[in-house]
Amino acid sequence: MTTLDPVAVFRTEAAECLEAIEAGLLDLTHQLDNKDLVDAVFRGLHTLKGSGAMFGFEALAAFTHHCETAFDRVRKGEVAATSELVAAVLAAQDHMRALVDQPDADHGDTGHKLLAQLQAAVGGKEAAPAAVPAPAPAAVCEAPAKKTNSWRIRFSLPANSMANGTNPLGLLDELRDLGECTVRANSSAIPPLDALTPTELHISWDVTLTSEQDRSAIDDVFIFVLDDMELSVEEISGAAAATAAPVEEKAAPAPVAAASAAPVSPTTVAEFRPVEAVPVKREVPAAVSQAKAAENVRVPAERLDELMDRVGELVIAQSRLSQLASASTDIALRSVSEEIERLSGELRDTMMVLRMVPVATLFSRFRRLVHDLARETGKVIELVTEGESTEVDKTVIERLADPLVHLVRNSIDHGLETPADRLASGKSEAGTVTLSARQAGGEVIISIKDDGRGINRERVRAKAESSGLIQPGQPLSDSELLQLIFAPGFSTAAAITNLSGRGVGMDVVKKTVEALRGAIDIVSVPGQGSEVSLRIPLTLAIIDGLLVRVGAGRYVIPLSAVEECLELSLEEDLRSRGRSFISLRDSLVPFLRLRDLFRTGTKPDVHQKVVVISTGTERVGLVVDQIIGDHQTVIKSMSKLHNNVATFSGATILGDGSVALILDVGHLVAAGQQQEAQLRVAG
Repeated sequence: MTTLDPVAVFRTEAAECLEAIEAGLLDLTHQLDNKDLVDAVFRGLHTLKGSGAMFGFEALAAFTHHCETAFDRVRKGEVAATSELVAAVLAAQDHMRALVDQPDADHGDTGHKLLAQLQAAVGGKEAAPAAVPAPAPAAVCEAPAKKTNSWRIRFSLPANSMANGTNPLGLLDELRDLGECTVRANSSAIPPLDALTPTELHISWDVTLTSEQDRSAIDDVFIFVLDDMELSVEEISGAAAATAAPVEEKAAPAPVAAASAAPVSPTTVAEFRPVEAVPVKREVPAAVSQAKAAENVRVPAERLDELMDRVGELVIAQSRLSQLASASTDIALRSVSEEIERLSGELRDTMMVLRMVPVATLFSRFRRLVHDLARETGKVIELVTEGESTEVDKTVIERLADPLVHLVRNSIDHGLETPADRLASGKSEAGTVTLSARQAGGEVIISIKDDGRGINRERVRAKAESSGLIQPGQPLSDSELLQLIFAPGFSTAAAITNLSGRGVGMDVVKKTVEALRGAIDIVSVPGQGSEVSLRIPLTLAIIDGLLVRVGAGRYVIPLSAVEECLELSLEEDLRSRGRSFISLRDSLVPFLRLRDLFRTGTKPDVHQKVVVISTGTERVGLVVDQIIGDHQTVIKSMSKLHNNVATFSGATILGDGSVALILDVGHLVAAGQQQEAQLRVAG
């Protein structure tokens, strides 16, 4: 049995907490008067501080305490939420992340600088008026501040609370921070030793608190455990508090000392007895809590990858079994083979769903990036996201993070104009960057669109000619010209800045997308903006494929790209020589003879087939000798020796142990369209 490292679990939960804090802060920048957002950020900081202290991250707890205090002042209305405060806490949040990842590292004076920035944002403008109040009003204002309230607080936690990370001593410490506090522990519910489980909590507490704080401050202490605990808070008079306090002070020592305390009357002790009923009531909340926890299970990503590998091997073995069963006359073997094929298919589909992650997890990272770039460049930027529920394989999400960062930075730096330039050109002051995702067949299309100035084609051509990428005056289509921005070292920036100018970002984008067997499309309209679309396969593990034969070799075409299959007779093949077009419902579709492309050196079959494939709106036909049938394809990466073979995107192992290459649909469609353009020019 694998034992989870508590510190590793804390780091995972802290990362989620920091993401929630960041999301709340970014929402707050647009709604500075939203009290719910302020409360949400405060709760997140409070949770992070408490958890950090519990797991020994003292530096994190101490640093986070200052940010929590700042938002507590905002929450109580003592200071206003400002964009400067949000920016200061966002910067502090980055330091918190560093303290989580490297608690023992030397972070220099970063923390002190951030706290000074935080103090300036919170106290700089608010402290001055408070320092010189008028004498008469000050006396009036101070009177309510001296009013104290006495509270009787009785609470008990679920039996499994300590195992879940809740420390009751921390709650008691927070109550003591509110004012003068006396505590009595009730241990009457502790079972006999032979029935005691050491990890379970059976103690309840009765607390008398005298404080200037109101009821909400007490509720805030228990804010994260309210759903699973028993809590009673009663306001008591000063006389009742005075009589209760001595009882608590003498009840705290050992039982012998308590027995010798003469002032304690039986009726006074009986006041605490209702707390003893708490253990019976708390069974229901504990069960509910366990049921809620069972709805989600945290699984390390590497275990999913390992399980995916096993499912892939199972699919290959099932393919082998199906091939043996098809060659056998044993009815029982065929029945078992069909059943295993069905079950392996369901297991594969279930596994694929487990690996799918909504792109919202990817898009959410860019809110902070856009916020920081807007402050750095002085531009007014609005980020719009669409299609966040679209799901993609988790490996694709991980690999797309860096390319999208480059594309978003490029749109903001090169695409969007300054507010003054936008107003001069009749646009709104705020520029818009839109991130969208949608599924199209077996692909997901992720687009980055801006409403800026667009790509200056003259500058791109001039830079390409001066860099030697193209010959002066070389004819290029608009698409080919725009694709030049992905060349290594290419940049049209006049100077190197923190954002761009080195010519490495877009090159990284192209290499990463090609490694994912994807493609990039660019559309740009001068004065209206640009749109870069990444077409990426939904998954990189297992796909449904169409197994075909060309000559003596077998190949796999991704089934999601197949539109239809047609028969190409020998006569039609001969008539189409020299033009390579077929008429398909009043439209001409170019086709490629894979036998010629792969140079098989074999004669064509009498009844050849045309498999029509598409990507987006582009279609092309592939002429094959035989369509064998559908095939569950486990994708295997090509060796480094074959990295430059653009026609194939991978390989798979067939049931007989032989290897079939997987065709790169995007490359073949582009080749077909290029052939069509050449024939049209020639004709």
